[in-house]
Amino acid sequence: MTRISWIIIGLAYILGLLSTSLLTDAASGLALKQIAVLAGINIGLAIVGAIALRKIQARIWIVAAVVALLAAVYFQVRIPQPQDNDISYQTTQSDRPLVEVTGKVLTEPRLNSSQRLKFWLQATSMNNGESVSGKVYATLPLLQGTGIYPGQELDLTGFLYLPQSANNPRAFDFKQYLARQGIFAGIQGTEASFQSKPQSWGWSQLRQRIVRSHLQGLGSPVGQLVSSMVLGRKAVDLPFEIRDRFIAAGLAHVLAASGFHVSLLLGIVLKLTTRIAAKPRFTIGMGTLMIYLGLTGIQASVLRACLMGFAVLLALTLETKVRPLGSLLLAAAAILLFNPLLIDDLGFRLSFLATFGLIATLPKLQQQLDWLPTTIATIVAIPLAASVWVLPLLCYEFNTLATYSILTNILCTPLITIVSLGGMISGIIALILPPLGSAISSLLFYPATWLIEITKFFTSLPGSTWAVGQIPLGIVLAIYGLFILVWLNQWWQKRWWLGLVLPVILIVTITIHNGFQVQVTVLGTRQAPVIVLQDRGQAILINSGKNKQAKYRVLPFLAQQGINRLDYGLAYDRSNNSAAEWSTIIERVGVGKIFTSESDKVPLTKKTYTGTLPKITTKSLDITMDRDLNLFNIAIADYHWLILNPADNTTQEDLAAKIENYIQQENLAGQHSTIVFSQTIAPIWLELLQPELAIAPNSKITPAIKQILREKQIEFHDPVTEGMIRWTPQQGLRHTEQVLN
Repeated sequence: MTRISWIIIGLAYILGLLSTSLLTDAASGLALKQIAVLAGINIGLAIVGAIALRKIQARIWIVAAVVALLAAVYFQVRIPQPQDNDISYQTTQSDRPLVEVTGKVLTEPRLNSSQRLKFWLQATSMNNGESVSGKVYATLPLLQGTGIYPGQELDLTGFLYLPQSANNPRAFDFKQYLARQGIFAGIQGTEASFQSKPQSWGWSQLRQRIVRSHLQGLGSPVGQLVSSMVLGRKAVDLPFEIRDRFIAAGLAHVLAASGFHVSLLLGIVLKLTTRIAAKPRFTIGMGTLMIYLGLTGIQASVLRACLMGFAVLLALTLETKVRPLGSLLLAAAAILLFNPLLIDDLGFRLSFLATFGLIATLPKLQQQLDWLPTTIATIVAIPLAASVWVLPLLCYEFNTLATYSILTNILCTPLITIVSLGGMISGIIALILPPLGSAISSLLFYPATWLIEITKFFTSLPGSTWAVGQIPLGIVLAIYGLFILVWLNQWWQKRWWLGLVLPVILIVTITIHNGFQVQVTVLGTRQAPVIVLQDRGQAILINSGKNKQAKYRVLPFLAQQGINRLDYGLAYDRSNNSAAEWSTIIERVGVGKIFTSESDKVPLTKKTYTGTLPKITTKSLDITMDRDLNLFNIAIADYHWLILNPADNTTQEDLAAKIENYIQQENLAGQHSTIVFSQTIAPIWLELLQPELAIAPNSKITPAIKQILREKQIEFHDPVTEGMIRWTPQQGLRHTEQVLN
């Protein structure tokens, strides 16, 4: 078969895996119906390909379709499943037993966002002798976990639990992420017992030697940043503030060991070995790549780059011309043959797309910029070529766009090159002479500090992160189809600007469409309800949540809805508002006005108002507050949402009188209504209001309330177990699964 034939078959394998990953998850395999859909897609692609490329024999397209279907089956077979004695069977979703687990540490402990050490543990037994199997996601207090290293045997005491799935659309699915790694249980450790002995030399020790050298030469956090830029952020505990700022600025790739670093390293080796014979040069180059791969922990992006680097070394040794696109495809297919589940790894996808962008787009971009000096043209063209190809995927995955990312990348490219190159050189020397490595790394203080300050500047600008809303997969595929047309078709190449303008028009149209809707959303949180009201371009947030709910629940939902500004914030529930959470929300999206009864629950600004909520009127909503009953009344046409906040103790007689009086004043009798509450309420609420729907955590429902719900035939929903609940005037009530479908 020809080279083109192998490229088609390789692409078919990759596309087969990609399409399969979109139709399945780690908890369940492919259904027969889904396989039929895949078969139809692949056969259709084969027919279209055969028509478009008539020079390719029909049998090649048939083989490609078969390979794509086999890839779907292979993907399903490789999905990890728990064994019969897996430790995950020792607990349930509603139980968190205290256990003692014995096992071996598999990964280096790293800090999580709660400042606890996290690592993977291979369980062998529990509760003093009961044999178990399976990996566990373990966390420990920092002081308890000091001295733990990979390969160490330890006894871990803690609470065993089953990871939770995402209960809000497009939120990070922790359960599925762990399941892809073959982990089906977690343990919240309280203490650990292990033998403290010197760690045997290995990759972990070498990494620590480099990190310590950078810290001694540069201090914290600059030293950690340089180590992260050399080895990847998985190799070092980078402060979360710096990590989040780099991600928000569109510089996440800087903190991940990737093809850029491999290219720099290989370039140094080839430059230093110019006068050496071909075979020794090949050996030195391969040795360097293998060492760097081990130091970074065999990350998918580095493995892909090293395989391409191997192709370059082989071509130089054999004195043949290397084909970058073929090398990229071969490297990707080889990695996915070894581990097909990496097709779900966002880092792998971004690395592949960025490299493809450099191969396909960089030469033509440099031609367009030939009026600039060569060095400046290269600095501009490299980040632009890579960014264009990764931005649609980033928008699809995170529903946001780093507004200044391309400009930031262009400005930071020289600094990134200097810091990465200097960090590699100082790291290599630190492996032999740590003091000398530290001295050399100290020269990077100002370039690395400037890099941090540039990211702080751009992420502090208004609109630095722009929410684009949820983009349909079909739109993303259409955008990449346009990019491929511009790359391959001469007609489109002459009109290349259409390949940039049309995607922008599509995304803006979707953002506008998402904003012009009327809906009430109750997010799936364990505390009091967090509610988002949307009314054709206006947005109101009721409660901020606690314990980082703003970061992991509220902000992702606002991004998914394309909300870049909240008109109002209502913080009257004492149990579910926090000044820290509101500060996070204000920093990211901004809030027009915040109303609260307790000033310590929200940041004190010129737009913070304490006291009774005045009437708020939008295009379709009227929001009022009753201080006696401590409730919000959200009126939408002839429908009412009543949000109950914890109220002061009062007698049943007084409460009944107040409720009856309120029903008469607001003319609620016979109206369609929903009642939302987070604390146990008096049954008189349901008896007098008689709502159509009741939304509350199931743990707050007393037997008396359950009886009334049955007698009055009131539909009940629990956002904790059902996930996000959304209501629109047209479609009524839907929970997370319905929204996702």
